[in-house]
Amino acid sequence: MSAPELASSLIQLLLSQAPEATSSSSVRSQLQVEGGVDAYYGYNFNRPGSDVNFLPGTGTTARRHNEITVNLGSLGVSLEPEPVGFHVLLGFGTGMDVLHRAEPEEDATGPDVWRYVQKASLSFEQGPLTLEAGIYPSHIGLESFQSQLNWTYTRSWMGEFSPYYQAGLKGTWRFDERWSAQLHLLNGWQTIGDNNGGKALGTQVAYAGDRLSAAFNTFVGNEGSGDAEALRLFADTVVTLKATGTVSLSATADVGRQARPGTSAALWYAAGANVRVQLAPPVAVTARAEVYRDRDGLISGTAQTLAEGTLTLEVKPAEHLTLKAEARHDHSTQNVFDGPTRGDDGPPLPRSTQTLVVVGATATF
Repeated sequence: MSAPELASSLIQLLLSQAPEATSSSSVRSQLQVEGGVDAYYGYNFNRPGSDVNFLPGTGTTARRHNEITVNLGSLGVSLEPEPVGFHVLLGFGTGMDVLHRAEPEEDATGPDVWRYVQKASLSFEQGPLTLEAGIYPSHIGLESFQSQLNWTYTRSWMGEFSPYYQAGLKGTWRFDERWSAQLHLLNGWQTIGDNNGGKALGTQVAYAGDRLSAAFNTFVGNEGSGDAEALRLFADTVVTLKATGTVSLSATADVGRQARPGTSAALWYAAGANVRVQLAPPVAVTARAEVYRDRDGLISGTAQTLAEGTLTLEVKPAEHLTLKAEARHDHSTQNVFDGPTRGDDGPPLPRSTQTLVVVGATATF
């Protein structure tokens, strides 16, 4: 046996006898790798001169008009808490570009610092208690940032105007197999960097049954910049019912209020409903209707009422492949949607409606 071979054999023998090696090997075997690509083509019948669908700060799906592009590419690794775990999930694409735009521009934070991060958290589990710290999905709302987890392809206005992620500390207590409660200490409303000296609190009480699931979520925190006091109070209710073996229903309702220095408080509220019919094991159809009232324009940037209706055909030809074809119509009480370019005469004239047709494909592993 040559010297290099002898050295290699001795190293392997020592490693095999070390307890740490066994522990490291066990951890590696429990690591879960995940990822996927969500690509789409969307056509807006307004033919917007900006080539941008939806309102500023929104459009985490189908953001671009008349383009075939990647909405979200993801790659991550996780370890289930036994009792310690972690989850890191990175991403890129048009959806990620929108996701972090509201991050405050300060030292060591901002949209460019966090633009590729979907999730980065540590977790600890002991009995009925789970603690999670870092950046993790929001406890608010029905819809996920991951397209394949939603019944539709595009998100509702309620989803776009509420957090997809939050940064802080979460404690979850499971009373039994169906009832649970959460308490969150957060930096703010969908923000990793904090733009003021205050922190926010979030809560959730949830029930998960065989056919009925429901959650009541709250958020309380100062959303003013610097020393400005702007207390935000928000409540969200989500209910999902499996009515029959093929028909599922969901309903959501939001209400929010935020104080404003020197003037009256801003108010917004919304409600939406979804009906999903499983036509065959790989085929489903979902219809969604929603109304979103932003009375003072604090959330959407314009005092308006938004309404939308969406019809989605979903086909799953394979376990890890989801195809969706969707038609969507949006209406506002104000002219807020981009229209076509007017040539050299001036900027595009905004319109009060828009109609989209979107085809999306999501492959995951």
